[in-house]
Amino acid sequence: MSTLEIILIVVAALIVIALVAALVSRSRGRRADGRRRAAGEHRQEALAHERRADIEEADAEERAARARRQAAEAESRAEAAEREREAAREHSRAADEVDPDEGQKSG
Repeated sequence: MSTLEIILIVVAALIVIALVAALVSRSRGRRADGRRRAAGEHRQEALAHERRADIEEADAEERAARARRQAAEAESRAEAAEREREAAREHSRAADEVDPDEGQKSG
């Protein structure tokens, strides 16, 4: 084999190695791009879920606040009703004390 043939074989081998290396590099780049795209999609989904969670949380807080207001109003009305009952009892006692016929009913 002549020196020229050996040089051509070495050059051809180097070209083949360079082409294989380029194809492997391109393949890795495409795979990395695909993974970056998938990661971006996952991040977008995460943001969408986070927004929905924020909306649900705000709605829950609003409903809880409304429930607390209604409970406070109900408690206030119950207290007012109790005051009215007490006033009714007082007036009934006062009426019994003043009524000249009250003493005759029991006997």
